[in-house]
Amino acid sequence: MKAAIPQMPGIAAFSDDMRDALRGPFSDDHKAGFLGGVAGQEESLKAGIAGMIAHPQVDYSKVNYSKQPYATEPTQMIAYVSCHDDMCLTDRLRASIPETEYDDEQLIRLALLAQTAVFTSQGVPFMLSGEEMLRDKKGVHNSFNSPDSINHLDWNNLEAYPQVFNYYSGLIRLRKLHPAFRLGSADLVRRHLEFLPVQDCLVGFRLKNHAGGDKWNNIYVILNAGNELRTVNIPQGQYTIVCTNGEVNEAGLGEMEGGEVMVDGQSALILHD
Repeated sequence: MKAAIPQMPGIAAFSDDMRDALRGPFSDDHKAGFLGGVAGQEESLKAGIAGMIAHPQVDYSKVNYSKQPYATEPTQMIAYVSCHDDMCLTDRLRASIPETEYDDEQLIRLALLAQTAVFTSQGVPFMLSGEEMLRDKKGVHNSFNSPDSINHLDWNNLEAYPQVFNYYSGLIRLRKLHPAFRLGSADLVRRHLEFLPVQDCLVGFRLKNHAGGDKWNNIYVILNAGNELRTVNIPQGQYTIVCTNGEVNEAGLGEMEGGEVMVDGQSALILHD
């Protein structure tokens, strides 16, 4: 149980706080969360990004279920949005955000945004097999006794949705190559992870001062679940874009000036200097 985690060094618990902040409460498949444009989930998402440790900018009185930090180190939190004994992400988005039932583009945008939060968090990222190809289970929750028609992975989806697979690959590469996203120590997280001012359905943070010995100096991650373009203020300077508009490339996707930066709706923006 999460409450026992401080007494178990090296053991992690799945963060339902972060999961439900992103997609909506476990108790109601039809209620959306951050991804559905529901305000009020930002503090829970921040707690998940920090690895459920004590952080001076996280107000645990506003976190979904854990009213105090349950992890003493960020490696004691599993970051995820779905697993085998629950609705997979695609089914959950379709159940809680009706527009995604008929709009594959919106479904993909939200799925990618969810995974950006997972893979840039300080916890241990976890993904359900097939999420990288928009897997669905026909709405079945715990499919341990379901037939192949429910549990199979449809490999045709790799050809149908190549951008989803490529985005996952890009996120994994980004995390592997940059220790800033996996500091592994609560003290280092508190020293280097700084949250930007919250907006409704928007959470942003900076990993500063070559966090974890990273070759990048400052890394900005901005998650905008709102439908509309948002502006966020960051310090002046020249930044390299590594994630924007549903594409991730560690080598860079272009340059951007600091100051007031714009983040498209239902998408993530990652920059570094």
